[in-house]
Amino acid sequence: MSARCETPATPVVAVVIVTYNSAAVLPGLLQSLDEGLRGVRWHLTVADNASADDSVAVATRSVPGCRVRQMGRNAGYAAAFNAAIADAEPYDAVLILNPDVRLGPGSVATLYDRLTEVGPSKVGIAVPRIVDEQGAVARSLRREPTLRRALGEAVLGQRAGRFAALGETVLDEAAYVRDGDVEWATGAVMLISRECLATCGPWEESFFLYSEETEFALRARDRGYLTRMTAAAEVVHIGGESRVSPALWSLLTVNRVRLYRMRHSRVATALFWCAVFLREAVRAALGQSRSRRAVAALLRPSRLPFPPTSAATAGTVPADGGRER
Repeated sequence: MSARCETPATPVVAVVIVTYNSAAVLPGLLQSLDEGLRGVRWHLTVADNASADDSVAVATRSVPGCRVRQMGRNAGYAAAFNAAIADAEPYDAVLILNPDVRLGPGSVATLYDRLTEVGPSKVGIAVPRIVDEQGAVARSLRREPTLRRALGEAVLGQRAGRFAALGETVLDEAAYVRDGDVEWATGAVMLISRECLATCGPWEESFFLYSEETEFALRARDRGYLTRMTAAAEVVHIGGESRVSPALWSLLTVNRVRLYRMRHSRVATALFWCAVFLREAVRAALGQSRSRRAVAALLRPSRLPFPPTSAATAGTVPADGGRER
C-alpha cells in the first residue's frame, strides 16, 4: 500500500491541446474542462498545427486567456506538444489531451493524486480509464513491443493480447477496473509530472504521429518513472480505431518498427520487421485496404507522406488526433 503525500497548495496543471482542423470536436472538450479540472488550478495552451478552420477561435472564445502556440505548419503531435510546454506558465504537471476527449468530473485531480503517491517507485505518468460514447471501455493499455508479441499478433491478431507474452494490447477486463502500472498507454489523455518531464526531456519529434507516447513512456520507465492506470478517473474518447485511415495505419506500422530500432540491435529489428510485415501481409491478402497500404509502406517507408510537405498532404492527419489503434 502506498501513502498519499500531502501537498501544501493546490496543484497547478498545464493543459495542452494539440489541434489540427479540430473545430467540430473541440467544443465538447472545452466545455468539460471546468468540471474535469475541479480541485486543481490550471491554464490552457493550444498548439495549433496550421488549422484551416476555426479551431483557434473556438478555443479563445471558450477559454478566455488561453495561450495559443501557432506552429505555422502541420508539425506533428510531439513537436506541437513540446512547443506548448515551452510556452506554458509554471506548472506541477502537464495534461495533454486529444481534441475529441471529454473529461469526467474531477478526473484530473484523481490522476494528480497518483503522481503524488509515495512508494518504492515514482509515478511519472498517470492515465485514466477511457470509454467511448456508449460507455464501452477502450483497450488503451499497452505492453512494451517485443519480437514475441509481434509474432503473436501476426498469428492471433488482436486476440494475442489475452496473453501477456504474446500481445501488446492489454485485453484483461480487470486491468481497466482497478489501478495498476502499465508499460505504456495510448496518448489521448496523459498527466505527466513536472519532475518526469524535466528528467526525461521533450517528446521525440521524429515521430510525426504515433509511437511518440510509447517512446516517452518507455524512456520514463528506463529512468525510474512508472505509468499508472487510474480507474477512478474516467474520460470519454470519441472515435477510435475505425477512424484510422489506411495512410495513418501505414504511419503507425512504420513507426512501430522505427521505435523498436531505437531500442534494439539491427538483427533484432530485422526480425521484428519480418513479424510486423507478416501480420500486415496476411491481412492484406484477406482484403484489408489499410494493411495493403501498410505493406507498401514497410517496403518503402520513404514514400510515406509524413510529415506533410504541402497542402495536398496536410489533410491526412485527423482532427481528433487519431490516437487509438
